[in-house]
Amino acid sequence: MASLLQDLVAIDTVNPPGRQLGRCGRVLHDSMQSLGLSPELIELAPSRELEDPCIVRCGVGDGPRTIYFHGHFDVVPAQDPAQFRPQRRDGRVSGRGSADMKGGLVSMLYGALAARELALLEGRRIVMHFVCDEETGSVAGSGHLRAADLIDPDAVAMLTAEPTGGVIWHACRGAITLRVQTSGREAHVGHVHQGINAFEHMIRIAEPLTRLSHELLGERTSFPVESEEAAGSMLVVGGQAGAGAGFNAVPGSAWFSIDRRFNPEEELEQELGRLTGMINEAAEAAGATVHIEVLQRQPSGSTDQTHPAARTLAGCIQAVEGAAPSFQMCPGVLDTRWYSQLGIPAFAYGGGRLDVSHGPDEYIDEAAMRRCAAVYALFTQQVPG
Repeated sequence: MASLLQDLVAIDTVNPPGRQLGRCGRVLHDSMQSLGLSPELIELAPSRELEDPCIVRCGVGDGPRTIYFHGHFDVVPAQDPAQFRPQRRDGRVSGRGSADMKGGLVSMLYGALAARELALLEGRRIVMHFVCDEETGSVAGSGHLRAADLIDPDAVAMLTAEPTGGVIWHACRGAITLRVQTSGREAHVGHVHQGINAFEHMIRIAEPLTRLSHELLGERTSFPVESEEAAGSMLVVGGQAGAGAGFNAVPGSAWFSIDRRFNPEEELEQELGRLTGMINEAAEAAGATVHIEVLQRQPSGSTDQTHPAARTLAGCIQAVEGAAPSFQMCPGVLDTRWYSQLGIPAFAYGGGRLDVSHGPDEYIDEAAMRRCAAVYALFTQQVPG
């Protein structure tokens, strides 16, 4: 397991832009074949800057009822190129993506193998979906699975091995990402009076949105969260921004991003309408020309923590770990939503830790990987359905 994880971490699958996705997919495909499985490599249509986007899909068992193991092999940008030179020491594998979530992929793969070898799959089959673009919304990967009817709405359950740090994430926020561009007229600094400053327009459009960002933090979700501070509704204005052609010219164009992560109690279309309405109202007041590009619009997703599948997962974790886990809402967005929206009970539980994921010292404990594989194998046997 550790050797496979090191091979995966060594592949720079940073997304954005989405590098070496096809290469990583082929390593996963070949590893499954070497373990006696019959995987399928699904090549996807070109999308944005993704390099050879693909899905690795594999079935284990031949029963009529399906349990999905779902994960992603793209990773967030690294702080240092050395993060793609994995290290194994003191019972840990470190490197970019070790926790989020290439270590989780390995746990799911070996959990499926354990379920097969220990004859735990009577009447069941595991279908593994490993996708390439979760870090940028999953529209190419999970979106293809949905559009191609490769997700059975009658499935028993879905698990994803995100770095939950010992808790079960049974709910996640929805996501709206916008790119807002303003247009003006360029002019040399010596003729500034002839220009129309798109940057000034951008500031006036962004200002009411920054006020909204602070107001939303006062909202509260009814779902359990890791801390009271995490219960708010989230909006980031200007996570990315740009303007102009040079320091000595009136900027003729400017743009900024908006990222909205809303709680399950809030509605996608209502929140999208509020944002676009505020942008257009501020643009009209400023006399600005504005263009709004919707980069991501995803609803939230949740499964009740009293659902029989939820209770079974908690019981399997207690059997392996010796303590009952808690249920929480993920602070971000999860691929569980693609399944829960179809009525499939869907959960995230993985051996990595969120507090080290995306950071310079990302790692996963090998023992945690093995324990998670045991949890996944037991779950496929015990989940009702």
